[in-house]
This record gives sequence, structure tokens and C-alpha cells, in this order.
Amino acid sequence: MVVTGVETTKYTYPYVLKACSALQDLETGRKIHAQVKKVNLENDTFVSTALIDCYSKSGGLVEAKMLFDEMHERDVVSWNTMISGFSLHGMGGEAIELVLEMQRVGEKVNSSTMVSLLQAVALEGRLPEGKAIHGFCLRKFFLDTVLATSLLDMYGKCGNLVYATNVFDAIPLKNEITWSNMLEVCVSCSSIVESFNLFCTMRMAIDGSPSPLVLQTLIRGSAKLNDLNTGMQLHCYSTKLGFDVDLMVTNTMLSMYAKCGSLTDAMRLLQKMQFVNSVSYSAIISGCIQNGCAEEAFKIFHKMQLRGLKPEKATMMGFLPACSYLAALQHGLCGHAFCLVHGFTSDLSICNALIDMYTKCGKTHSAWLVFSSMSKKDVVSWNTMIAGFGINGLGRDAILLFETMQNSGCKPDELTFIALLSACSHSGLLTEGKHFFDIMSEEFSIVPTMDHYFCMVDLLGRTGLLSEAHHFIVSMPFDPNSHIWNALLAACRIHKNVELAEEVSLKIQALGPASTGNFVLLFNLYTTAHRWKDAANVRILQRQLGFKKKPGCSWIEVNGIVHAFIGGDRSHPRSSEIYIELEKLASEMKKLGYTAESDFVYQDVEEEEKESILLQHSEKLAVAFGILSLQGDKTILVTKNLRVCGDCHTALKYITVIAKRDISVRDTVRFHHFKDGACSCGDFW
Repeated sequence: MVVTGVETTKYTYPYVLKACSALQDLETGRKIHAQVKKVNLENDTFVSTALIDCYSKSGGLVEAKMLFDEMHERDVVSWNTMISGFSLHGMGGEAIELVLEMQRVGEKVNSSTMVSLLQAVALEGRLPEGKAIHGFCLRKFFLDTVLATSLLDMYGKCGNLVYATNVFDAIPLKNEITWSNMLEVCVSCSSIVESFNLFCTMRMAIDGSPSPLVLQTLIRGSAKLNDLNTGMQLHCYSTKLGFDVDLMVTNTMLSMYAKCGSLTDAMRLLQKMQFVNSVSYSAIISGCIQNGCAEEAFKIFHKMQLRGLKPEKATMMGFLPACSYLAALQHGLCGHAFCLVHGFTSDLSICNALIDMYTKCGKTHSAWLVFSSMSKKDVVSWNTMIAGFGINGLGRDAILLFETMQNSGCKPDELTFIALLSACSHSGLLTEGKHFFDIMSEEFSIVPTMDHYFCMVDLLGRTGLLSEAHHFIVSMPFDPNSHIWNALLAACRIHKNVELAEEVSLKIQALGPASTGNFVLLFNLYTTAHRWKDAANVRILQRQLGFKKKPGCSWIEVNGIVHAFIGGDRSHPRSSEIYIELEKLASEMKKLGYTAESDFVYQDVEEEEKESILLQHSEKLAVAFGILSLQGDKTILVTKNLRVCGDCHTALKYITVIAKRDISVRDTVRFHHFKDGACSCGDFW
């Protein structure tokens, strides 16, 4: 139009700018702004408002505000557009200030103003301000469906289901958007059953088929309930309605299958999908992590890359925890580099995930560098770093960081104290642990939960104060669960107190065992005491109740590939070399005074066979493979899905001297950093 010489008017530019807003095309918007200046239309309210809208929706909020401030005349639409821009960028405080300024200059607010303001309040979860706006609306306006739906959305995002329900019930004419918003509120507030009941009511109240958005919400609800059967029914219903080609619906179904642990169904659906994007793969990767399938998450991530799809923030939020789970440091470093290149490290959640990844790979210094470089930290950042120090045996550092956290003005929460008490437990800081347990309620008004009591029982038990730990449990203000008793049972195993262990075991059985671990601890205790008949009875009871023992498995990352080993495993391509290396190490260890600790073999077999079983533990296999495969200056990093046994703990100290290698092993509880014949835990674990 411009090239052909057709004259533009003030009515032309708003339509073109609207297209730029829809495409989020900031550069074209700037060019049009320059053209507007040339034709002297920059003072036109209609055109300026369109420019503000374009800048706000295209990421140019600073330019939008500058243009707004320069306007000679503003109407209510101009004010609403700027307020909407602040809301869009999650700047609730600025949006509220602008509304107050709007009233000060005598411009009347309307329902559109309130809708924009409610969006900002909802994004930040500012319930008190939301209630105030609700009261203002009741005094000033008739609550039309659009405004009432915005109120409904705000209460839902602030987690207040009761107020949301009251608003919903008061709406005389409900459209499908209103119904879908209320369904969304129920699901976000974890009232899943209510959402399905509401859906049935909706089907009777309005004609026609439900929208894809409604089905999306219901599928997410079934995923929250971990209800695969309902999810599959919704999948069938979606297909019947023709929504199986809707990318948002199919991505939600992928997420549902993955979160419900049905990865086979998720992969089958992915292969059938006509259209896929990075969200599709991110959904499955996230589900894999939730179900402890970190190796599978890596495979799916690589398939995504082979397909030419670019990982997004959500993808990396699934990928980095997979690195944490397997202590796959090389993968984690690559993930960190990718996040840096693509600007993801400005995101708080990504930085928190990086801190978690580095601490769980034993690299507390790298985690600290990420933590220190963060311009903004939330309570999760502090908690993650404190917990990271804790699992690496740096209890004193965790305490110092907690003090720094207080000085920074960040208020600790209940998870802060779980991390802190756990750090004290791993480092044997009994006095400090008791102090923090006392002040959390006295100074911070945080009521101790079952998890806090568990940490204290664990701390008392590890330090050998079994009687005090027992008294602590029976004096709890609520009934202890099997998890609490299990902590004491583990302490009984460490300190070989069979009598108390039997008493604790009966309590666990009365409550109903929470996991296989309770049986394993008691079985191990009986076998250590050579009470084979009692040990056999524990195994029989375990089988009768349907609990299966998890096999010990260790992982090691070599040249970007994660290798897994199970005790006695000979399936690895280099297993013959690994076992030859283990025999050499065993011979050298004996020369240095090592004796196999046969108490850690829980079978009634000959002493020689016990020694052979101990040598084939999964962590020893992984370490031997690491010695064969990694350069001499590299630390051997191994992850295990169970606790490191006492014999392996002793053997690894000898191996660091023989192989002249640093070895780090992360078990289910903490890190063990072995160097020059010693362990960072100081043999307190």
C-alpha cells in the first residue's frame, strides 16, 4: 500500500499494529511507529493506543510506558491498554498504581479496567487485593459475565475455591468460558472429583460438545489423581469428538499417560500424532522424571533432538532433574551451557534446577557459583542450596547459609528446616539440630510436621541415642507413622540393637509397612546376629504381603553415556575386564590390611562365597569400570539407588589409595567423597 503510493490514514495504522501484536513482531511495530511519526499521527489517541498495545504484547513494555507517558490526551481505552500491558508481564503492583493514578486524574474506570487488573492480581496470587477489587466492582458495576469470569479466575489462581464457587453460583447466565474456568479452578485447587461432577452438570446445562479446553482440563485432573482409567476414557472421548488432531489436547494426554506411569501408551500416542512440538516431548520427559525413569528421559530427549525440535525452558526443567537423578554431570554441563546460550538462566526455576543438579553431582562449588550469580533468589533457591550442602556432608556451611538467608530478609519455610535438620543429621551436629528444632516453632511460628520429627529421630538415632529417639517418638503430638519408626529401625541396624529393633518392627507391622525397606532392615539385622530362622520368617512375611526387594543398582556416566550395573551383573560388554580389575583391586586391598566385612552379606553361605558376593556389589562394579574408562585425573562419580553398604564404604577408601583416584558415591541418603583413604562423612552415616 505504501509502495504503490496509496495514502494512509489514522484508521489504517491500528489495524496493521493489531496484526503486529498478534504476531508479536516488535521490529515491524517499531518501523510502523517511525512511519506514524513521519505522517504526524503520533499525537492521535487512537493510533498511540494501538502502538502501546503492540509494544506491550511484543515484549517492548518499556517503550509502551514511554509512549503512554508522552501522550497529550488519554482516554479510558489508553489507560486500560497500559494496565493490560503491566498485567500481561506479571507486574501487578505497577498495574494497581496506574489504576490509582487513573482515578486521581479523574478518568473513570470501567469493567474492562477491572478485568485487566484482576489478571495481574491473579498472576501474582494477591488475594487481599483481589478481594478489594471484588468489593469495588460490587459497589460500582453490574457484574456482567466477563467481569464475573475474571473474578472466578482470580480466586482460582489464588487457591480460594470457596470464593470462586460463590462467584460462579451468582452468575445468572453462564457461557462455556465460565464453565471451563470453573472446571480449571477445581483442578488447580485439587478438587478433582468436584470438577468431574461439575462437568456432568455442564453437559446438561449447555448444548453442543465440550470444547478442547474443557477436555484438556479434565485430562489434567485425571493425571493429578493418577487415574489412568479415567484418562483413557477421556482419550477415547476426545478421539470421538475429533480432538485427536488438536495439539494442545494431545500434548495434555501425553503428559497424563507419562504422569500415570504408562510410558508405553505415551510413546504409542506420540508416534501416532500428526503434529508434535517441543511441548509434546517435554510432557513425556517430565512424566519420566516423576516416575523415576531418568534413563528413559534421556532417550526421549535425544529423540527430540534428532527430530530437529528445539528444547524450551519446560524441556530443560525435565532434563536437568534427570541429570540430578543419575548424577550425569556431563549431560548436566551440556544442559547448563544450552541454558546459558538461549538465555534460560534468567529464569529462577532453571537456576534452582541447576543448583540441585550440581549439588546432586557432588559439585557444591559449581552450585554455589550459580547461586551467587543469581540476581534474585526465592526461598526455593536458599532451600536447594542448604539441602545441597547437607547431602554433601557440609553441615556447618548449611548453617552459615541459613544465617545469611535470614540476614537477606528471605523468610524460611517448613522446607528450610527440613533441609537444615537433615544437614545436621548428615554431619552429626546434635546440639545444633536440637536448637533448630526448638526455634522453628518458638521464633518462626512453624509447626513441626512429620518430616521434621523424622529428621530429629534420624539425628538422634545416628548419634546412638536410641532411647532418647524412642522417647522422642512416643511423646510426639500426633501418632507416628511407619516412616518415623523406620528411621529408628535403621538406627537399630547401625548400632545392632536387636531387642529394640524387634519392638519397633512390631509397631511397623501393626501400622502396615510403608515399603520394602522396613523388611530389609529387620532381615539384615537378624542375619547380622546370625538368627537365620527369624530372617527367613521376615522374608516369608514380606512375600505374603506382596513387597518385593529392590535390587541394588549403580550408575556411572562415561563420555556422556550412562552405564548401569546390578550386583553380580555380567551383562556389560566389558564385564570380563571389570571383574579382572576387581580381582586385582581385592588382592592389593588385602595387602594393605583390608578384610571383607561378611556381616554385610545377608545369606547363610560359606565365608569365601560371602567375600565373592561383596566384591560383586554394584558400586564396586561401577567404580572398577570408571577406573578402566576414565582418565586418571577425573573423579569417579557413582550413583546408587540404595544405601552404600559398610564393606563397600571401607573398600572404596582402600581403592582411592591403590588407584590414586578420587571417588564420589551418592546413595539414597547422602554423598560420600573418598580421597586418600578417607571419606568426607568421617564414617558418620
